[in-house]
Amino acid sequence: MEELCVICNRPLGSEETISKHHLIPKSQGGKHSATILIHNICHQKIHSVFTEKQLKQTYNTVKTLTENEEMIKFIKWISKKDPEFYQRNKKMRKK
Repeated sequence: MEELCVICNRPLGSEETISKHHLIPKSQGGKHSATILIHNICHQKIHSVFTEKQLKQTYNTVKTLTENEEMIKFIKWISKKDPEFYQRNKKMRKK
């Protein structure tokens, strides 16, 4: 059975389109924290929506990440795309 991205529930696809996300950012003491395998585009979206501090304090589970309003809109949009689809997000939030 093909592994799915825990953010968008699409098949992960090739290694070039996936990355490892630390649920607690390494910069916030999460070097040895739990990680999840997700699409690069989902990873970019997480870091464009949330600050490192927000990720540590509030959005440190798949549940909290996927229940955020902006992430819900993104997931609805990306769910219709091919698993290999990728485009950079417009901006990253400051740490």
